[in-house]
Amino acid sequence: MAVDEKLVELIVRQIVAQRQSGAPAGLPPIPVGVSARHIHLTREHMDILFGKGSELHNIKELMGGQFAAQEQVTILGPSLRPIEKVRVLGPLRKQTQIEISRTDTFVLKVRPPVRPSGEIRGSAGLTIVGPCGVVIVEEGCIIANRHIHMSPSDAASFRVKDGDTVTVDVEGKRRTRWYDVQVRVSPDFRLEMHVDTDDANAAGIGNGFKVKVVRE
Repeated sequence: MAVDEKLVELIVRQIVAQRQSGAPAGLPPIPVGVSARHIHLTREHMDILFGKGSELHNIKELMGGQFAAQEQVTILGPSLRPIEKVRVLGPLRKQTQIEISRTDTFVLKVRPPVRPSGEIRGSAGLTIVGPCGVVIVEEGCIIANRHIHMSPSDAASFRVKDGDTVTVDVEGKRRTRWYDVQVRVSPDFRLEMHVDTDDANAAGIGNGFKVKVVRE
């Protein structure tokens, strides 16, 4: 049987590229989830914005026990130009956190840091307007970092642990590479990379698009 030299050369090139990147062979592509601006609320702020004892109404299940709620708020920054219909995500948290995109900062005139979710100390402040009241937070507004959710078995396959960073290639009409993508590992997670609308638009991708880890 004749050997296809071009095919052999292609396979060798792929193996060499994988070894140079440090990524294990045979890894699955990772689906992308695009996160629009949203907010997490405390019990105290929920009561002020939507009324004492009010509850969130689940309209869509998300990963890790979270859900998109029917409730929405308006946010304001120093510009006093409102951004309306900001979705509340449940369940309620110990800290109120607002996640926006870089583009949103030009409207609001705020300077939030790029942070992992939950790290809000020293972040930007905003005004939150609900149907029943107003809350002014001195900190809590961030631009969420790019990150990949993995189950423990996924993390073992990718040879990473919680808190590690990886490099990700986005192939398509607007090819790009993202560095320092944080890995988050939990039994409640499924394999999915989360980026905001700015990243998705810049790369020309949407929900469900597949990306690849190229270096641990």
